[in-house]
Amino acid sequence: FKSDLSHFHMFLCVSPQTLLSEKVGQMMDWASKRAVIRLNGEKFRRFVRAPPRNYSVIIMFTALQPQRQCAVCRQADEEYQILANSWRYSSAFTNKVFFALVDFDEGSDVFQMLNMNSAPTFINFPPKGKPKRADTYELQVRGFAAEQIARWVADRTDVHIRVIRPPNYAGPLMLGLLLALIGSLAYLRRNNLEFLYNKNVWAFSALCFVLIMTSGQMWNHIRGPPYAHKNPSTGQVSYIHGSSQAQFVAETHIVLLFNAAVTLGMVLLHEAATSDMDIGKRKIMCVAGIGLVMLFFSWLLSIFRAKYHGYPYR
Repeated sequence: FKSDLSHFHMFLCVSPQTLLSEKVGQMMDWASKRAVIRLNGEKFRRFVRAPPRNYSVIIMFTALQPQRQCAVCRQADEEYQILANSWRYSSAFTNKVFFALVDFDEGSDVFQMLNMNSAPTFINFPPKGKPKRADTYELQVRGFAAEQIARWVADRTDVHIRVIRPPNYAGPLMLGLLLALIGSLAYLRRNNLEFLYNKNVWAFSALCFVLIMTSGQMWNHIRGPPYAHKNPSTGQVSYIHGSSQAQFVAETHIVLLFNAAVTLGMVLLHEAATSDMDIGKRKIMCVAGIGLVMLFFSWLLSIFRAKYHGYPYR
């Protein structure tokens, strides 16, 4: 009886370590075949929820099937794949962190288990304990660029990942075509380059640059936010972010158009006051200018109030 009891005690002591080794081995095998491990409900419960576990699992909960019509999910998945591949093929790769994915159509029970009703969502499952609030990635605030997710992963796991993107020749190609176009126009007009001294051309170019910068395009380039947000439960699409700490790409386009309309109204008012046209046309320009300024500036304030709740403007 004492011998059987000692064997049973040894089994209890060794079994968790053996089970852990099997789980780590299986995760490493999956990671060697695919940087992002696809999990269903059974795999999620066995390799993520059930102890023992000495590794962190970064999971993207998403809905990639075409019938879900989640464009943001596909965009986020591309960035997530870049991050996971950067980690998988780096020299610092270890079994400390794994990247996984749960698709709604393959693991709807996992979504129900976690009371999750939106996608995409990134959650870090630490080796011990349940995920804390900071273990859920603030997608709406930080965007889904691979570099931003990598910083969050470093904060939660102390694993620093250098994001390596595949070469993209679209940017240099477009720049080259633009320079070639400008050079061709300058060559064709080489005997008449007075347009380079045209104030209106330079004023219009500067105005376009100011509108692009003030609308938040640089923020989009740095943070990589989604174009819009579609609620998977109601299907409603939001083009304006409800927080003052984040924005959608569509929101910046709307703001750019509103600012451009206000600017056009101001130009019309200036022309109405200073031009030599007949009085009738100047009155029309004045009314149109006032209408554009009042209408689009009020819409700009409406967006501002929606993002900064309780702001005292009326």
